[in-house]
Amino acid sequence: MVFWRSKKKTDDPASAQPSGPAQQEPAESDDPATPDRAASAASPEPEPVADAPAGLLGRFRSGLEKTRRALNTDIRDLFKDEGRLVDDEFLGELFAKLIRTDMGAGPAEELRDDVAKRYRGRKVGLAEVLESITAQTQAMLQQDAAPLNLPGKPSVILVVGVNGSGKTTSIGKLSHYLTSHGKKIVLGAGDTFRAAAVEQLTIWSERIGCDIVTGKQGADPASVAFQTVDKAIETGADVAIIDTAGRLQTQANLMQELDKIRRVVGKKIEDAPHEVLLVLDATAGQNAISQAKGFSDAAGCTGIILAKLDGSARGGVILPIRRQFELPVKFVGLGESIEDIAEFDADSFATALFAD
Repeated sequence: MVFWRSKKKTDDPASAQPSGPAQQEPAESDDPATPDRAASAASPEPEPVADAPAGLLGRFRSGLEKTRRALNTDIRDLFKDEGRLVDDEFLGELFAKLIRTDMGAGPAEELRDDVAKRYRGRKVGLAEVLESITAQTQAMLQQDAAPLNLPGKPSVILVVGVNGSGKTTSIGKLSHYLTSHGKKIVLGAGDTFRAAAVEQLTIWSERIGCDIVTGKQGADPASVAFQTVDKAIETGADVAIIDTAGRLQTQANLMQELDKIRRVVGKKIEDAPHEVLLVLDATAGQNAISQAKGFSDAAGCTGIILAKLDGSARGGVILPIRRQFELPVKFVGLGESIEDIAEFDADSFATALFAD
């Protein structure tokens, strides 16, 4: 049986799912990046996310502060004097520093080689090296414009990811982002195998002020997805966002479950789902890549949400993720509060990552 809950609380016990009060934090055990309590209590009507480039760069700089400080300190250590001769010894040391950001050998080699091409045999300072690295990183991260594909009313977004990736928190942040931009949202708690996931998503729906469809523990996720889309149509919602089970069992079983969800929502709305977003945990480093390979293939992902970038000094993992998955990074999680999600921008990201 599937239930739906209005954004307004109900006294009907049959429709209730475990939840906290509207101001309560989602107690997401698999993601430390939970919303800021004080900000939530003080501002029940969140302000829209800033879109201005200057504001975006500032938010990236804040979210990537740990990575930037660690990396710049490491690279600065290469310059004992005013300048440093760019020779094999220097280039080898630079490569070792870059590897520590979890970007992997391939991207680190490209950045090192660009420095060598520009400055080999010359004496350079920190600013010149960072300028080279920033420019090459911007080039490596460039992607076609990747706004969310929301073609109709309602549009359907599936969100997938391994347990612990920050999937539920990312759904909450994305829902807030869309709501603050004037979109009416319906959430679907399709991870019916984890009671905590349903409870957390219910709390998010209450905080954001949107409807949610839930099911009993162990219910068919496709049934929840169907009812979510049905509720979105009934209520005139702009977007239905559906959570999915965050576990890799066997690839065949995962493919079957996701294919069933696709077929079910496609019966309600042509070409749905319109987006399949893969949530990856930036703090997992290279493990995020290996964990997500099968998931990405099975789910037919259309884009990436890179979560928890603020929680690690190794934010360079975005480089191999972009290269290996050949999927656009659509959003990045940059902090603990509900507003800390931003559309990805390569130039701003690279500048924030490396600029001194």
